[in-house]
Amino acid sequence: MAMAAAIGIGINIGFTSCKRPFAAIRPPLIYCFAKLPRISSLSAVESPKADAYPALPAASVNGGINCKAQEWKTWSSKELGITNSMIDKPTQFVLKTLKKKGYEVYLVGGCVRDLILKRIPKDFDVITSAELREVVRSFSHCEIVGKRFPICHVHVSDSIIEVSSFSTVARKSRKNFNSLSKRPRGCDEHDYIRWRNCVQRDFTINGLMFDPYLKLVYDYIGGVEDIKRSRVHTVIPAFSSFTEDCARILRAFRIAARLEFKFTKELALSLKELSLSVLRLDKGRIHMEMNYMLAYGSAEASIRLLWKYGLLEILLPLQAAYFVSQGFRRRDKRSNLLLSLFSNLDKLLAPDRPCHSSLWVCLLAFHKAVADQPQDPLVVAAFCLAVHNGGSLYEAVNIAKSINRPHESSFHELLEHQTQNVDVNVNLVNDVKDLAAAVKTALCQMTDETIVSQAMAKYPKAPFSDMVFISLALQLRTDRIISCVTKGREKGFVPKHGTRINYESLAIGNLHEVRFMLSRIIFDTIYPPHLNKHVNGNSFLHE
Repeated sequence: MAMAAAIGIGINIGFTSCKRPFAAIRPPLIYCFAKLPRISSLSAVESPKADAYPALPAASVNGGINCKAQEWKTWSSKELGITNSMIDKPTQFVLKTLKKKGYEVYLVGGCVRDLILKRIPKDFDVITSAELREVVRSFSHCEIVGKRFPICHVHVSDSIIEVSSFSTVARKSRKNFNSLSKRPRGCDEHDYIRWRNCVQRDFTINGLMFDPYLKLVYDYIGGVEDIKRSRVHTVIPAFSSFTEDCARILRAFRIAARLEFKFTKELALSLKELSLSVLRLDKGRIHMEMNYMLAYGSAEASIRLLWKYGLLEILLPLQAAYFVSQGFRRRDKRSNLLLSLFSNLDKLLAPDRPCHSSLWVCLLAFHKAVADQPQDPLVVAAFCLAVHNGGSLYEAVNIAKSINRPHESSFHELLEHQTQNVDVNVNLVNDVKDLAAAVKTALCQMTDETIVSQAMAKYPKAPFSDMVFISLALQLRTDRIISCVTKGREKGFVPKHGTRINYESLAIGNLHEVRFMLSRIIFDTIYPPHLNKHVNGNSFLHE
């Protein structure tokens, strides 16, 4: 009973400026790919949802024209609802240290966007007029990382703050910047340097710059207006932007899913035209972008968007095949077991409280296993308990058999309860072992390029993809999560006690924490807490 309570199925079951010259601008990045044919199976642009954010105040107009032929503006941080107390202490320390040395310092990018939206930023990015070597000399624990786009990592306590330099960014500018390099009307030298940096960013909502000492937000490319309109809009024409860096395609999905923003029509059309180009990205980069989508609290929305725009069959063909087999339309508002699993994952995560990628990989493998071979809900419950307790199968079976709450009956992957002889546990134990073996098999299939390439073979209009971005190391780590069920209880394994999530342990993939989360998510999906309100009696679930 104590073990059942620990998994979360106990009570309620729910779970001063520096006049430094700036370097000349260099030629551009190499284009990521040649133009590729568009995918015919993609859907049209969806109409926008109603604004979910309060109206933002009017800005002071400075005049001048940016690359989008809009007036550039400065906003009072107070008008936008930004206070310095919203900046975490390690970042404040970095800003204060550089400012005291006479350098200009700003917060830049998505963190400014998130502060305007009253969201918790995943991290804070700092840009400064100091050279990177000067940044290194300013902190006791700091190093320069990256060759193509070098930045500084400043270590403060347990945090790493990324600091970039205006001069470094200028040296890495686009070759076609000459068409944009005429200083806008009303710009002084400092405005021009800031503007030049902003127009090199991917999306307008990421092109905002906040001075926490002057308490001003600089908006040179219409970012605040796009936040007001809840839309993702590229700084330069979308086709050119995605051609220049095809990873921006995946970032567009990540941002739209997390913020519940829509795409501009131009951007959506370019996504369709260029979606296959993501196959040319390094697999490690694809994994990183997929992890941003699935491990930070917006997995369900990310999967829905990838499916809607036809990228799910490129990135996760096996899961796309499942959607097709279920008759799931591109704009479908219904749910299914796969989406429900990730919806329950999202409820437990946030941008500053992510999970290790092994958790969502294991969820994908579990779902494929039960989609290929539907299971009795009791077997799934016992599987959850066995994963949590480190492989004690008979204990898990005995607890599972005492469940008297209803399961979710709408999932095709679940069978009706089978009649069980309560005195004979052997068959149920074997069924749980078979399920664990099926999950391991599904994991192997997800990392087999041949199997992945055949996933959509029945659908001739679907794009060909044999994309496998799960590394061998990640596969083995994920396999270990459920291997205890097939191998038996691990010697010395002590299950997690209590229902509180240790997010630091979860982020680094601590086995106890990941097993606890996997079990909790699957159980709450199969036996949703809201169905329990009509159940009377005092089973162990309510003791």
